[in-house]
Amino acid sequence: MTEREAVAHLLRRATFGPTADEVDAAERAGLARTLDRLLTPDGPDPGAGTTPAPPLGPDPAAQLGKESSREDRQRANQQRREQLTRLTDWWFTRMVAAEHQLTEKLLFFWHGHWATSAQKVRSAPLMLRQLETMRRLGRGPLAPLVEAMVRDPALIVWLDGQKNTRKAPNENLARELMELFTLGIDGGYTEADVKEGARALTGWVVDRRAGAARFERRRHDTGIKTILGQRAAFDAAGYARLLAGRPEAARHVAGRLWFRFAGPQEPTPAELAGPDAVTTLRRIFTAPAFAQTRDTLVKQPVEWLVGAARQLGVRPSALPEQRRRRLLAGLTAMDQVPLRPPSVSGWPAGTAWLTTSSLQARLRTADALASVAAPAVLARLSAAPPEGRPEALARLLVVDGWSERTRAALTPLAGEPRRLIVAGLVSPEYAVS
Repeated sequence: MTEREAVAHLLRRATFGPTADEVDAAERAGLARTLDRLLTPDGPDPGAGTTPAPPLGPDPAAQLGKESSREDRQRANQQRREQLTRLTDWWFTRMVAAEHQLTEKLLFFWHGHWATSAQKVRSAPLMLRQLETMRRLGRGPLAPLVEAMVRDPALIVWLDGQKNTRKAPNENLARELMELFTLGIDGGYTEADVKEGARALTGWVVDRRAGAARFERRRHDTGIKTILGQRAAFDAAGYARLLAGRPEAARHVAGRLWFRFAGPQEPTPAELAGPDAVTTLRRIFTAPAFAQTRDTLVKQPVEWLVGAARQLGVRPSALPEQRRRRLLAGLTAMDQVPLRPPSVSGWPAGTAWLTTSSLQARLRTADALASVAAPAVLARLSAAPPEGRPEALARLLVVDGWSERTRAALTPLAGEPRRLIVAGLVSPEYAVS
C-alpha cells in the first residue's frame, strides 16, 4: 500500500468521507501526523461553530395539562414532530460541516451503540441532551459515560426506566446495559445479575417539563444487592461504575469500535482496549490488521450521504429547504435516519445495506446530490480531458481505482459530468471503504 493509499484508507474510516484536498494534505503530512490530527485536533471546530445546535425550546407536549383540548394535543404533537425534524436536519448539516470529522463520527458511533429512538422518546430536547452527553464524554474513559447514560432521560424513557420501582422492578434497562452497552452477550453475567441490576436502577423518573431525569428516593430499592459477585447497596452510579470497570466491558466496547471502524472481516486484535476511547481508536488505526480491511466495509447510508456531500462541496445549510429535505428523504428510503435506530440493537451492517430497494434509493439520492454539486467541483471534473474523467472522478470521490466493468459503465458518461458523478456514487467501489 502506498503512502497515499494508506492515508486515504485511514481518512475513509476515520471521517464520514474525505475530500481529495484532505487526502492531498494528509499525504504531505504523513500517516502518523494525520492520525494525531484526527485524534487530537487543535482548538475548536470551525465547521461545528457555524452549525450551532438549534434553539428547540421546551417539549410542547410536556406543557399540556388535564384541561388541554384535543386540538391542543394535536398542535403539541405537530410541534414535537417539527422539533425532531429540525434536530435531524441540524445534525446532518453538522456532520457535513464539521472539520473535526473523527469527533463527529465517534458521536455517530455512540448514537448507534446506545441506540435510542426518538420514535418512542418523542422529545427533541431529550434527544439533543443525549447527543451532548455523548459528545462531552464519548472520547474519554468508559465509566463516566456509562454513569451519565444510566441517568440520561432519553435512555430512561426508551428502556422503561421510569417504570422501574422498588415494588415493581423493570429489567429492560439493566438487561440492555449489560448485554449491549457494557459487558456483551457473553459477558459473564447471569439472569440473577440482571434482576439485581434492575433493583440498583430503581428510583429514576423523567421530568419532561424540566427536560431532565430526577431521582425519587421513595421509589428506590435501598437494600443490599449482589451483582457479579459483589455485595453492596448499589445505586445507579455504583452499578454503572461496577460494569464499566469490568474487563469484559473494555473488550466489548473495543470490539464494537473495531466492528464499526475496521469491520468484521478481520478478527478483533487482542489487547485492543485502551483507558479511553481515543486510545482505543489509535490502537485500531495502527493495528497491522487494519490495513488488511481496505475496501471491505460497506458504508452505512449516513456515511455514504455525508461523505458524498462533503466531496461534492454540498453544504446543506446553504440549500433551499426543499432540496435539503430531498437529501434527508434519501436516508429515510435507505432506512437509516439519525435519531431513529430501528431497535435497541442499533442499525445493521454489511450487505444489509446493499438491497435492491437501497440501491434504487441511492440512485435517486445520488441524482439529488449531483444536482446541487458545487460549481468548483463540476469545473474541476470538466477540466479533465474526456478520456481522463473517470480517473478525475476517482480522485474526487477518493476511490483507489475502478474495476474494468465500472470503468466501462463510466466512460460513455464522460461528456456529462453530473451523470458521471451519479454513476460513481452508486458504483460498487464507492459503496465500500
